[in-house]
Amino acid sequence: MSHTMNRNILRWIIIASSFIIISLILWNTYIFFQNFKAEERIKMQNWSFAQSELLKSDTDENVELTLKIIESNHTTPMLAINKDGSLGTFKNIDKKKVSDARSVQKLIKEFEGENKPIEVYFDNEIYYTIYYGNSPLINKLKYYPLALLLIIVLFAAVVYFFYRSSKIAEQNKLWTGMAKETAHQIGTPLSSLVGWTEILRSEDVNPSYLIEIEKDISRLQTITERFSKIGSVPTLKKADIVQETVNSYEYLKARSSNLINFEIHAPEHPIYVALNEQLYSWTIENLVKNAIDAMKGKGSLKVAVMEHDKHVKITVTDSGKGLSKHLYSKIFEPGFTSKKRGWGLGLSLAKRIVEDYHNGRIKVLHSEVNKGTTMEISLKLIP
Repeated sequence: MSHTMNRNILRWIIIASSFIIISLILWNTYIFFQNFKAEERIKMQNWSFAQSELLKSDTDENVELTLKIIESNHTTPMLAINKDGSLGTFKNIDKKKVSDARSVQKLIKEFEGENKPIEVYFDNEIYYTIYYGNSPLINKLKYYPLALLLIIVLFAAVVYFFYRSSKIAEQNKLWTGMAKETAHQIGTPLSSLVGWTEILRSEDVNPSYLIEIEKDISRLQTITERFSKIGSVPTLKKADIVQETVNSYEYLKARSSNLINFEIHAPEHPIYVALNEQLYSWTIENLVKNAIDAMKGKGSLKVAVMEHDKHVKITVTDSGKGLSKHLYSKIFEPGFTSKKRGWGLGLSLAKRIVEDYHNGRIKVLHSEVNKGTTMEISLKLIP
C-alpha cells in the first residue's frame, strides 16, 4: 500500500513539474514576443522620424544619414498614406497587393489590427501616416504559443489516458484475481457434491432426482471453468455454433419462468466457427438473462442463428422495456446497469468474450422504448 502511494505521489510530482516547466516556457515566449514587438515599433518610430527629418533636411550629410535609416528596414511591411488618403510609398510588400485602392484599404485595415499607425508631421501638420504590419519573424513567433498550448493539451491527454489505462489495468488485475479465487473456492464444495451424489446413488434415491442434481453439478463445473479462464487467453476450436446455441437455449429455457414464451430459429445443418464453448454459452446466458430482466419475467424471447456471407449472426430478441439510442454503446461499459441488483458486468464480459477472444462483434441491432431490444453477435465462419 505504501509503495503504491509513493508511486502515485511521484507520478503527480512529475506531472505537476512538467506543467510548471511548460507554463514557464509559454510565459517567457509571450514576454519575448511582446519585447520583440516593442523593438519593432521603436524601429518603425525611428523610420518615421527619419522620414520627417528627410522632409526638412537642408544638408547633404543629414540626407545621407536619413536615407541609410530609411533603407535599413528590410523585413517590416509598411505603407505610407498621404493626408489625402492616396498611397505615398510602401516597403516589403508585393506590388500586386497595392495594385488598386481596394487592396490598399484591405492592407491598412490588416495593419491597423496588428500595430497602431504612426503619424509623420511636417510644418506642424500630418504629412502622411505610416501603417505597418508584423515582420515574418513576429508572425512565426505569434503561432509559437499556440503550438505550446497544443503540446500542453496533448500532454494532458497522454497523462489522462495513461492514468485511465493504469487504473483499468489495476481493476482488471483485481477482477481477474477475484474470478480465479472464486473458481478455486467453488471447486472444494463441488468435489464434495460429486461425492455425495455417488452416496445417494448407492442409497437407491429416485434416479430422476440424481439426474437433475448431476445437471446442476455439471453447470457449476462449467461456471468454475468460466471463472478460471478470466485473464487467460482461451483456447478456440472448431465447433458447431448451431448446436452450442441450442444447448445454451434449452438449458436456460428449462430453468426460466413459464410466463416467458421462448422461440428458437436455427438451420438444420451445422455452422462451424472457431469457438470456446464455455465462454460462448456464458455470453448467450448473459444476453438471455438480460432480456428476461428487461421483460420483468414475462414476455416473448426469440433466439435466431443465421448465415450471412462469411459470417454467422446470432440474435436475441425480447419484448422488454427497450433502450434509448444514446445507451446503445453505454450498456457495454463495466458497471453500467439499470437494475437494482447486479454489478453491471454481464454485457461487458459478453463484449470482451465476443470481440477480444473470438474476434467477432456484438451490438444492439435494434431497440425501441417499451417495445423490445434485439442484440446481435457476429462471428466469422470457418470451412
